[in-house]
Amino acid sequence: MKQALRKDLEPVTNSFAVHELTEPYFDPNWHFHPHYQLFLVEEGTGTRFIGDSIRPFVKGDLVMLGPNLPHLWRSDKAYFEPDSKLQTRGIVIYFSENFLGDTFFQHQEMVLLRDLMNNARRGLEWSGHTQDQAIQSLRRIHKAPAGFGRVLAFLSLLHDLSLANNYQYITSLGYTNMAKQSETDRIQLVHDYVLSHFHDHINLETVADLAGMTPSAFCRYFKTRANKTFSDFVSEVRVGHACKLLIDGSLSVTQISYESGYRTLSNFNRQFKVVTGQTPSSYVRTYRMV
Repeated sequence: MKQALRKDLEPVTNSFAVHELTEPYFDPNWHFHPHYQLFLVEEGTGTRFIGDSIRPFVKGDLVMLGPNLPHLWRSDKAYFEPDSKLQTRGIVIYFSENFLGDTFFQHQEMVLLRDLMNNARRGLEWSGHTQDQAIQSLRRIHKAPAGFGRVLAFLSLLHDLSLANNYQYITSLGYTNMAKQSETDRIQLVHDYVLSHFHDHINLETVADLAGMTPSAFCRYFKTRANKTFSDFVSEVRVGHACKLLIDGSLSVTQISYESGYRTLSNFNRQFKVVTGQTPSSYVRTYRMV
């Protein structure tokens, strides 16, 4: 049986929990939980699904997620190969909304931290100097012994993030988690199928049959749950894969188009611009300037 969509974390006796995750691949199950989460990718590549956002991830990917925001870091296919010697590694901090008491964040001095936590309900990611400093702080927190000093270091990190303005929201405005625990297998089957077959033609009837629905019913269901059409979802998965290949730089744009499931370069260029707002060449230039 697949893991429940709602993920119940182990009881936390301290004010927050910090863990290092080292596995052959990241947890491949689409899930959410009632805790806030700060997550840093230390090693690994793949596709990141958060709410209605689909983006590639690499080492250094740092996000903050609010409670009950569905997410999944899907490692690249090579990580699942039986003879793979690859591994993933990450640092994660879990904390509840009242981890310092029911009224701590209601005081006037906490207004910026309160705004940070409210904004994190859409998911947040940072770039540039803020990202670099936050990564170093997160590593120090992980290595620090449990105690008041580690709490102060964590509050300092949250304070720094609350002051930064070089952040981006991850999910779209108005996104709401419509997932239900009873739908775990159905959602997971669709994710798994698309992630395994996006290189090829994806037949709507086949996917709808996996979900136990007619094509029209499945399309309505998927748009309600994912905040986008199934066709848009497939396009974003394909373009996300193309972004990773473009960053790698070892293939031509035509080869990347084919590897990402597109059979004509014109369609690839058109869909890439719809999803990213850029052409493949301008995307590479932007990435190299960061």
